[in-house]
Amino acid sequence: MLDWQDSTSSGLRTMERAAERHCWAPTELGLTQVNSFWTFLVRCALTVIAVSIPVNTLFAQPEKPPVAEQPVRSPASSVAQVPATDETADKEKSAKEEEGWRSLLPEKGLEGWEVTDFGSEGEVRREGEQLILEMGDPLTGINLKKPAEFAKTNYEVSVECQRMDGNDFLCGLTFPIGDEFCSFIAGGWGGGLVGLSSINGMDASENSSSSYTNFENGKWYKFRVRVDEQEVRAWIDDKQVIRQEREGYEFSTRIEVYPSQPLGLCVFRSTVAIKDFKWRPLPKEKTDESTESPEAKGAKTDAPPAGSKQSVIEKSVE
Repeated sequence: MLDWQDSTSSGLRTMERAAERHCWAPTELGLTQVNSFWTFLVRCALTVIAVSIPVNTLFAQPEKPPVAEQPVRSPASSVAQVPATDETADKEKSAKEEEGWRSLLPEKGLEGWEVTDFGSEGEVRREGEQLILEMGDPLTGINLKKPAEFAKTNYEVSVECQRMDGNDFLCGLTFPIGDEFCSFIAGGWGGGLVGLSSINGMDASENSSSSYTNFENGKWYKFRVRVDEQEVRAWIDDKQVIRQEREGYEFSTRIEVYPSQPLGLCVFRSTVAIKDFKWRPLPKEKTDESTESPEAKGAKTDAPPAGSKQSVIEKSVE
């Protein structure tokens, strides 16, 4: 292969000799000779360039990037693992939340229940799955017909309510707390007060459970009350609004709603539709806050004694 400098010098000498042979004035040349002269110079320049480029670079093949080795997968690992989605988790959570619930109302009529005798209550009627409580003066409600004892603790009650007309409480749920009773009020005292009536003799407008929520007419709200060994809790939809300790407190109902005991629901100066009225005993994992010893827990059973009042009432609401 020619050295780059040698090939360049050779090309220049060739051009010099050509110039000596054609050293006449351009004015003496014809047009054809001038064109031939410049064509010759171009060819010489291309020759210089050509001999200065190594031949192997003209025909070299571009290098291919290295190919990464693919790991060998077993048949089991070749199957894509699909992670659990938020939708799947929500479905599992929803299914767990629905476990163990028992309807409190029959599909038709009011079997096992009665219209509470408040003295000036409104009409109570069924409309499909809904129970309509017409506006009373001031109360309208229903309660368990038999005076048998409902579950005293470790249970939940849930109901959905819609205030169709009026501006006071759309849910006055009376329930047992051990050997005492209490009422969860939603929408009282002018339409927005939420709380427990009563704690240590003070109603929902006076005790520490009191809060405010704006309830719209024509909108459904889900209310849930939970009673365990330590606390009373309440939710509106998915928001917890009450968490009240039991130890050291006395619970009672106002005189007006005595007839709702042990379990009942009433409304105040309002027409309200209710649906999905249900209850369930708390699953064991929800009662693990109990301070009882393992021996005491193991000695108890969830089922009430056969023929007891609690056994009778549970059968009547299943």
